[in-house]
Amino acid sequence: MPAAGGKRVPRAERERQMLDAAVAVFARRGFRAASMDEIAEAAGVSKPLVYLYLESKDALFTACIRREADALATAVRDAVEADAPPERQLWSGLLGFFEHTAAHPDGWAVLYTQARTVGEPFAAEVAGLRARIVDFVAGLLAAACGAPDTRTVAPYAYALVGAAESLAAWASTAPDPLPARDLAASLMTFAWKGLAQAV
Repeated sequence: MPAAGGKRVPRAERERQMLDAAVAVFARRGFRAASMDEIAEAAGVSKPLVYLYLESKDALFTACIRREADALATAVRDAVEADAPPERQLWSGLLGFFEHTAAHPDGWAVLYTQARTVGEPFAAEVAGLRARIVDFVAGLLAAACGAPDTRTVAPYAYALVGAAESLAAWASTAPDPLPARDLAASLMTFAWKGLAQAV
């Protein structure tokens, strides 16, 4: 579909536009209530073009989940200060998580609220993201605590990730949420004191 002025929009850019629109619609309406007509209109394209690029509503929702999951995992990894002491690495990873979820509320809603509640196969996509982040956090915790391997700290990694998810969900709906830096500091203080005694 030609853009204004007769120029063709590159495929990657067109797909990004469609996914941006779909994430916003799915976040606001939910998977079942969202329609392909609504998504096409929000993207400024025809419904047949959406189907041409992404085949079905299920495929579109899956593509949204995967894109948002990859973006979140990348944000957490990139935020970690590689050469910093282990405690600082954990702190910077938490900060990256909260900054990303605050900056991308629709993507977070798709991952945390929509995909997990619709059922399979979408919940499995989010479970895969969670497993990746838990493994990464377990590595940070093992380094921070001097644990011999990640198995020792795996329960704490699951607890920390779960707490971060809950805080981000609360912050996304609270009338006056704490800034990302304060959320990270609160969770870091809570986790670090517990880890110091437990490991």
